[in-house]
Amino acid sequence: MAHMKQQIKRYKNDYKKHAKNVAFKSALKTEIKKVLAAVEAGNKEEAIKAYNSCASKLDSSVSKGLHKKNYASNQKSRLQKKINSLG
Repeated sequence: MAHMKQQIKRYKNDYKKHAKNVAFKSALKTEIKKVLAAVEAGNKEEAIKAYNSCASKLDSSVSKGLHKKNYASNQKSRLQKKINSLG
């Protein structure tokens, strides 16, 4: 552990940021699972509602710098394909 006041403050702030990022990523994974669960159940309307929420969270994770642009694009594309397969 550092002895300098500035470094101690940085550790505290980094810990807070890390906790916030982990919580956001966890919530994002939950949103993705909601879409997949709705697709498994065959409920297209519910899947579309969950997808819209999930897409918004994915875009926000990119703007926050938590994920790369391609990750969000690939996830959205993958989920949209599954929803479209419902017919």
